[in-house]
Amino acid sequence: MELGKIFSTNYDKDVARAKLALWYNKIEEYGYDTFTTVANSIENHYERILNFFVNRSTNAAAEAFNAKIKAFRASFRGVVDMSFFLFRLAKVYA
Repeated sequence: MELGKIFSTNYDKDVARAKLALWYNKIEEYGYDTFTTVANSIENHYERILNFFVNRSTNAAAEAFNAKIKAFRASFRGVVDMSFFLFRLAKVYA
């Protein structure tokens, strides 16, 4: 709950950095393995996560487009001719 609150209420990268650090310290004190795994993931990707607070944008649009490409590729049961596949992909999603 506290982690979600950090993302929903903070709009400044430096404030978010401080609050994430405090949250991380609390998780270390608790010592639960589940929370520690999440905290380690956040620590490994700290700067990229903090970039969210610059303009509050995510890569959701790119992920959605990747899903569309995978579904399109699956409808043909694989790709044999890559240049034709890219041509068809451009025609369908351009």
